[in-house]
Amino acid sequence: MNSKPTIYHEKQVKELCALHALNNLFQTRGTFSKSELDTICSRLSPNVWFNPHRSMLGLGNYDINVIMAALQKKGCEAVWFDKRKDPGCLDLSNICGFILNVPSDYKLGFVMLPLRRRHWITIRQIQGNFYNLDSKLDAPQLIGRSSDLIAYLKEQLDSKEKELFIVVSKEVEEKQLWMHQYALQNNIQHTQNSCMDQLQLNHCDSPVDSLSSLSAYDYRNRDAECLKLTEVRNCIVSRENNL
Repeated sequence: MNSKPTIYHEKQVKELCALHALNNLFQTRGTFSKSELDTICSRLSPNVWFNPHRSMLGLGNYDINVIMAALQKKGCEAVWFDKRKDPGCLDLSNICGFILNVPSDYKLGFVMLPLRRRHWITIRQIQGNFYNLDSKLDAPQLIGRSSDLIAYLKEQLDSKEKELFIVVSKEVEEKQLWMHQYALQNNIQHTQNSCMDQLQLNHCDSPVDSLSSLSAYDYRNRDAECLKLTEVRNCIVSRENNL
C-alpha cells in the first residue's frame, strides 16, 4: 500500500499568499522570505514613496511582477495561459507547477471589509497526484491525476476573474515545450494566418512600423496575443514574397 506523501504546505499569514505560493511550489520552507520579496519590490520600483508591487502597509499583497522576478532567481519562468485555449494542450511532463490568481474577500478579524484583493494559489504534482496547495486551506487538497487536473483547470478558467500562470524552466519557456507540439504547430499557423490577414487588411507599407506597434506582453489583457518577433517577421517575409 502506498504511503501518504509528505507535502509542505504553508498557511496564510497577513497578505503573504504570494510568498506562501512560492514556498509551496518549491516544497521547501524558507525558499523565499518576506524580506526577499520586499527587496524585489524595491528593485522593480526604486526611489518611490509607495511601492506599486505590494500593499501600502507593507503586509504583502505582492503582484505578478514580484512572483515572476522571484521565479527567475530560481531559473524558472511564469507563462501566462490564454484561457481561450484548451488546458488539454498542456504538456504536463514539462511543467513544474501552476500559480492560479483568484479574487478574494478581505477580512479584518471576523469583519468582512469592502475591499477586493487578489489571492495566489499553487497547484503542483507530488508523487503522481496533483494537489491544490492554497494557503487558506487547512490541508492540501487532492485534485487527482492528469485528467483530473485538466478538468479542474477548465472549471477554474471558466471564471473571467481567474488567471493561470504556468511555471516552467527557462529552457522549456524558450522552446515552448509546455505545450504539446501538435497544439504548438496549430498555434503558430493561427498566428501566421492572423498576421497575414492583418497585413492585408491594413495594406501596411512599412514592416518596421508594423513591428514597432506590437506591445509587450501584458498579463492583464486576456485578448493580447503572445506573438514572437520571429513569427511576425516570417509573416512579413511571406507577404512580401507574395506581392
